[in-house]
Amino acid sequence: MADLAKNTRELKSILYGNSESEPVPEACAQLTQEFFRENTLRLLIICLPKLNLETRKDATQVVANLQRQQVNSRLIASDYLEKNTDLLDILIAGYENTDMALHYGVMLKECIRHQSVARYVLESPHVKKFFDYIQLPNFDISADAAATFKELLTRHKSTVAEFLSKNYDWFFAEFNSKLLESTNYITRRQSIKLLGDMLLDRSNAVVMTRYVSSRDNLRILMNLLRESSKSIQTEAFHVFKLFVANQNKPPDIVSILVANRSKLLRLLADFKMDKEDEQFEADKAQVMKEIAALEPRE
Repeated sequence: MADLAKNTRELKSILYGNSESEPVPEACAQLTQEFFRENTLRLLIICLPKLNLETRKDATQVVANLQRQQVNSRLIASDYLEKNTDLLDILIAGYENTDMALHYGVMLKECIRHQSVARYVLESPHVKKFFDYIQLPNFDISADAAATFKELLTRHKSTVAEFLSKNYDWFFAEFNSKLLESTNYITRRQSIKLLGDMLLDRSNAVVMTRYVSSRDNLRILMNLLRESSKSIQTEAFHVFKLFVANQNKPPDIVSILVANRSKLLRLLADFKMDKEDEQFEADKAQVMKEIAALEPRE
């Protein structure tokens, strides 16, 4: 293990340079090739729990850096991970180990920069675990898991759109019940922001239309609009306005909006941003106008 610690420090010095010299591209490319050819990534990931804290940090930085190193214009880390997906399983399960979670979390976030890796994680049963990891009692670990989850669901647009379309029912059932309706304020705040990021992304237009056609989803959003937290209210508004703007509202959505019209208009009228925001005010005025003009459908 002492050798591994020393070697890891040397690897880090080649990849990042040191106080005396910048990294040399040729040396980095050669190291990258050898690192993956010799299965050193596997060794570092598997041995990480046995290393001391400093070496763990070095190893984490080395693995993170190597995800970005190109050899002949190819990210060979991506090719390697496609053939060694069991390593991704280890990284994800790392969230269950308090000592390893943040090291493995950093590695995982760097690995899912590769679209094929993100697809593997999204299509694996592991993706469901994130709903629990985000609620772990250790704040640093839950925040790291939330950051990884966000990366998974926003970075690779086409992969995410395909995933959400295929897994719509269970995914949003979990998302709503475990995250949006969580008793934890931070979980609610992060997840309503993430929901907005997903639904407002053009690649997810089909998913967005489906989401805003559900009365259960509308009920959750209306509850979030009434939160005392301004940041949750604001993010909830950005999603709520999609329900109102939908030109093909199902009758039950219309009837809920009509039944709650006076409450909603009062709530929105009182809803002010801390800083002046013309776009927000324009959106709010439009939403209020639409709600005021709604006619109940038979």
